[in-house]
Amino acid sequence: MLFDLDGTLLDHAGAAAEAIAASFPDEEPGRLVRRWLELTETSVDRYLAGELTFAEQRRARIVPLARELGLGDWDDARADAWIGGYIERYAAAWRAFPDVPGPVAALAGRGLRLGVITNGDVGQQRAKIEGIGLADRLPYLVTSSETGTAKPDPEIFRVACAGLGLDARDVVYVGDRLDVDARGAASAGLAGVWLDRSGAPAPDGLDVPRITSLDELPALLTP
Repeated sequence: MLFDLDGTLLDHAGAAAEAIAASFPDEEPGRLVRRWLELTETSVDRYLAGELTFAEQRRARIVPLARELGLGDWDDARADAWIGGYIERYAAAWRAFPDVPGPVAALAGRGLRLGVITNGDVGQQRAKIEGIGLADRLPYLVTSSETGTAKPDPEIFRVACAGLGLDARDVVYVGDRLDVDARGAASAGLAGVWLDRSGAPAPDGLDVPRITSLDELPALLTP
């Protein structure tokens, strides 16, 4: 049983919102948070595509934001210094979603091997798992920075299964993004499950199982 990390186990958006609002307390938080999350998504996508290094994708968020806030054009040194403070605030805000601990403990109690497949830097992603108290429950970690391939590419899922010594059809993967996580896993032969906490009606023609809370997962996996 493998999981996505950000948005599935860890409330990344909530932590990012808390950290950016604290970084610029005089700005209107709603607009600031929306813009920060937009810049984050764009820069991370470019990092995963190999267009930017890990440090460059961080700068690609704050440099345009600083300009938009009327703070001038920041060089790399100033951007890196600011990022250091932001990362501290972001890490302090890491929280697991409320529906995470119980189901993870229940699945571990069944004797299932549990782990994470995540797009991102291995050091930061491992720190997140430790920070939300799940390192003992989720000892197996596969990241895009180590494998050189990112979800939804089937290869990262195949690498994860091979590392466990399991056939893909014996592995379930759950994540909060329909195409990147659930369908990406399914394309590699795993059982992909979409975690949709939005509360919206299920889309027509859905081709993977959908749950609205991780609390539903143990029952879904009952043979």
